Amino acid sequence: MLSYSEFGTDATNTPPLVIVHGLYGSGRNWGVIAKRLSDRGRTITPDLRNHGNSPRMPTHSYPELADDLAELADHIGSPVDLCGHSMGGKAAMALALTQPHLIRKLVIADIAPVAYAHTQQAMIDAMRTVDLASLTRRSDAESQLAAAGIDRSLQSFFTQSLDVPKKAWRLNLDTLEAEMDKIIGWPEDLHGPFDGPTLFLSGGASDYVLPDHRPNIRALFPRARFAKLPGAGHWLHAEKPREFEASLRVFLDA
Repeated sequence: MLSYSEFGTDATNTPPLVIVHGLYGSGRNWGVIAKRLSDRGRTITPDLRNHGNSPRMPTHSYPELADDLAELADHIGSPVDLCGHSMGGKAAMALALTQPHLIRKLVIADIAPVAYAHTQQAMIDAMRTVDLASLTRRSDAESQLAAAGIDRSLQSFFTQSLDVPKKAWRLNLDTLEAEMDKIIGWPEDLHGPFDGPTLFLSGGASDYVLPDHRPNIRALFPRARFAKLPGAGHWLHAEKPREFEASLRVFLDA
């Protein structure tokens, strides 16, 4: 079972909202937004496998991530509203295409159901340069990540997955490195479709969801709607948190 945090109660009639983080993240990255959205009902922020406090596994494919989320949905009570960012968005799409009965509404944040050419290996390489044995505070790791060429905004993001007392990453870097081709890829045997309401919410300055992707998206998600947050990049929820929250509310409560 995935580790998760829960905010809010069942005081309303809305389904639970599950928010799924991206690569190298964890549920805690979404704590502020989850707390604000909990006024509309239960809001769940899981750690995906090989991230945060969830189990370390030797594999990391989207069908497996979908099965992990399905187990969580069954545990907390389905159907759920599901929002996923980046890798978490691909996991959410995989669940919607394989077990659609578990989902009422779907929000996909700045990712498409396609294989990408870029790799995130450089981030793993940078995290491995951190001298864990000498750490006494997160700022030590941030300084070392800066020396490895990591942008300042990502330094604090990565160190949220650092357990300073245990001097260890809450990330299974070995498996994530070994499975990188699967993470940046997309399983071609997921045909769907998912007929539920779906919002593809992208950063206006991001190139992760392109016009060329729309035919493929509509084939899998025929009720897809598209929206952009002006001025936001791939980390749209961190760059424009209030606008992101407002977009979710409008779509989920319509």
